[in-house]
Amino acid sequence: MPRQLPRRSLLVGGAGALGGLLAGCGSAPPRTSGGTSNNAATSPAPVPVHDVRTAEGQVSVPQSPQRVVVLDTAELDSALTLGVTPVGAARGAAEPGLPGYWPAARLAGISEVGPIGEPDLDLVTGLRPDLILSNQPCDGGRYESLSAIAPTVLTASSGYTWKQNFQTHAQALNLRASADLVTQGYAQQLSSTLAALGGRHRTGGLRVSLLRFVEGEPPRLYARQNFLGVLLADLGLARPPAQSGPVFDVPLAGTARLADADGSVLFYATYGDPAKAGTARTVGSADWQALEAVRTQRAFAVDDQLWFQGIGYTGANLVLAQLQKFLTA
Repeated sequence: MPRQLPRRSLLVGGAGALGGLLAGCGSAPPRTSGGTSNNAATSPAPVPVHDVRTAEGQVSVPQSPQRVVVLDTAELDSALTLGVTPVGAARGAAEPGLPGYWPAARLAGISEVGPIGEPDLDLVTGLRPDLILSNQPCDGGRYESLSAIAPTVLTASSGYTWKQNFQTHAQALNLRASADLVTQGYAQQLSSTLAALGGRHRTGGLRVSLLRFVEGEPPRLYARQNFLGVLLADLGLARPPAQSGPVFDVPLAGTARLADADGSVLFYATYGDPAKAGTARTVGSADWQALEAVRTQRAFAVDDQLWFQGIGYTGANLVLAQLQKFLTA
């Protein structure tokens, strides 16, 4: 049976999440940009490769990638969680930088290559990557261009399939043994959180609502087929009727449907400019004040970069820790 990680090794800055510090558990130290120069007069030896099954078919990637570029937040979470520091990463289009749930020291040295969904290919090329990680919704349309720069591994989707995608990322990085430690750590924290919440007989009686305000778009209720939907299901937490369907999200056309956001507890966040997302206007409305979760002081503002963009095992463990805090207060 694999050795269990000490709980302390599963924390990032004391926040209760896997932090990609697997080097302390017997794995190789985090990989960073650079590598070694080849001053030999002879031609360099061929780089060993291994094959990875991707959404675009089988792709040959370096046996031990040294210069990895990630083009979405899930891929960033996977790489850092596994101890790999990418040389480049894309940021959210409405964000000033990379997700802040990572300590600054973990993000140091990562060059930004433009917004998610519209990376600057010249910047990517300039980083001389030997592996690119992304997904088809974001970068399927530029797969050939990316593949011309470096071997590119795309997953078919992001969010709902985050656990399966993590395994694809681990295979591409040739770190499947480390991935096993990561998933074991998540299982341990999930069990601990569930016990703290009183077990499934209690979590099944709670209706947890997820509302996201989005700059320039209507607010969205997050249903079951997304990162947070999977996380809540793992804890056996029930959802309000409007959020119980097998879909990603449900747009709210206006405050007339705001009642669909009600529940025993409500978590909400804002992506982008709160003024442009209508957060203050909605939260200050009479319809908002009439919600059960608001009246009972069970409506909580949370960090969008973590809850809605932190798609991966480090993000998941941090959200579990916050859920425990909110639901036991």
